[in-house]
Amino acid sequence: MEKVEKKRLSLRMILRNRWQLYLLLAPFLVLFILMTVLPVLSSIVLSFFNFDMVSFPRFAGLGNYLRMFLQDKIFPTVLANTLVLAILTGPASFLLSFVLAWLINEFRPAMRTLLSFMFYAPALVGNALYIWQVAFSTDSYGYVNSLLLSLGVITEPIAWLSSTSYIVPIVVMVQLWQGMGVNFLANISGLQNVDTELYEAGAIDGVRNRWQELWYITLPGMQSMLLFSAVMSIASAFSISSIITTLAGYPTVGYAADTIVSYLSDVGTVKYEMGYASALSVVLFLLMILTRLLIGRLLNKVGR
Repeated sequence: MEKVEKKRLSLRMILRNRWQLYLLLAPFLVLFILMTVLPVLSSIVLSFFNFDMVSFPRFAGLGNYLRMFLQDKIFPTVLANTLVLAILTGPASFLLSFVLAWLINEFRPAMRTLLSFMFYAPALVGNALYIWQVAFSTDSYGYVNSLLLSLGVITEPIAWLSSTSYIVPIVVMVQLWQGMGVNFLANISGLQNVDTELYEAGAIDGVRNRWQELWYITLPGMQSMLLFSAVMSIASAFSISSIITTLAGYPTVGYAADTIVSYLSDVGTVKYEMGYASALSVVLFLLMILTRLLIGRLLNKVGR
């Protein structure tokens, strides 16, 4: 009882001394609860019901999940596509953004600012996907087909976005091009905030080259920004949808590139099976959490 009373008193003291901070945080916390926490909780609850947005929800228990794993023939395909695209784009985006930030951080401020803007620009262009749609157009007027035809590499236009052989590599390339901007800024910001005195201390303690500086000083010094970049990479990798639907429509040929996000969007907004769509989103949410925990453990090992 005494420990409980002490905790209550300490909590009261914290609230009394820092009430201004919590007052400033209150608008964000309210919006976060309303726009994030409540939708997630409602989606979890709705996944146990059958709901078509017209009639009253009917309790289905684990019916939606049993349908997903035992009856739905499309789900294994989109799950595999989601994992493949996440594995190909997530780590690649994370590593590329860090390597680029590490290299560009060595330039002078003016050049560093210019290069940072150039790498972040794709994230600012709203209609950038249509550029790729024109570039990989299936007729001879598409930029890629036109170039290859003029060089004599091919004799007839290639249906890039309608071929199961090309659609996944194209999606990976466009995702890396568009999704690396935020991670790049996070990494270069983390590099800028590493205390320069640590490098001097490291040189005294025996750090002799840039690789040792990177492993023993830079990475531990920007661990929080690395975690932020990793989380953003996870979210971006597991939520690939608009790129696929914009470039190749829905569904792609043989569901070759469709993901859980594009599938649940079709199930929820076209077929109005909101309960089943919620179950799909819960499974995706769990996948993202497991990946986040795994990456968090790896980054903690780097920081030791």
